[in-house]
Amino acid sequence: MQSRTPVSRSGRPRSATADTAILAATRDALVELGWSKLTLGDVATRAGVAKTTLYRRWPGKNELVVDAVAALFDELKLPDRGSLVADIEGVVLQFAAILARPETKSGLMAVVAESTHDDALRERIRVSIVDRQKRLVLEGRTRAQARGELPRETDLAEAARMVDLIFDMVAGAVVHRTLVSGNPADEGWVRSFTQVLLLGLTGLPPSVESAPDSDLRF
Repeated sequence: MQSRTPVSRSGRPRSATADTAILAATRDALVELGWSKLTLGDVATRAGVAKTTLYRRWPGKNELVVDAVAALFDELKLPDRGSLVADIEGVVLQFAAILARPETKSGLMAVVAESTHDDALRERIRVSIVDRQKRLVLEGRTRAQARGELPRETDLAEAARMVDLIFDMVAGAVVHRTLVSGNPADEGWVRSFTQVLLLGLTGLPPSVESAPDSDLRF
């Protein structure tokens, strides 16, 4: 899988401290200035690094902003809460909390909008954010299989398709809920969503299907 940042050129080793400062400064600039006014020069000034330091790491604004957003999603951890249901609820609540942060909203919405007419940017988003976070689905599935909650797959191609589908369902629902609809993905919503995800609409218990306050609206 492609790394989040470009491979450094020969010479002095890259500084993790400088990388962290640059990505944090990028997120701050996005919140304050927005995509159109953000410049690499401004980011370098905010981060306290030379412009050459920044340009050695990122060739342009697109790559820099995607990596700044990707670093936020790398904070996601799959908690071990004792069951598949509880694990899913825990990671979805984390995901919703990250999406609610101003720097995530500004960055993610900006790069997604720009990617509609930039194929290279869309590919970078896929590699740096989407593909990398599918690790959570893989980790959760493996843990659930070890507990005996899920069967082990025999068809690897079908298993890969299921990973993609599960990720799309979770990410799509939570992003739409928090960033498009502007509604909170609180514990009640997450609990209902997890039931739909695991059981499907026809497998929901009557109490969930008929409850007026279960809030299954996406």
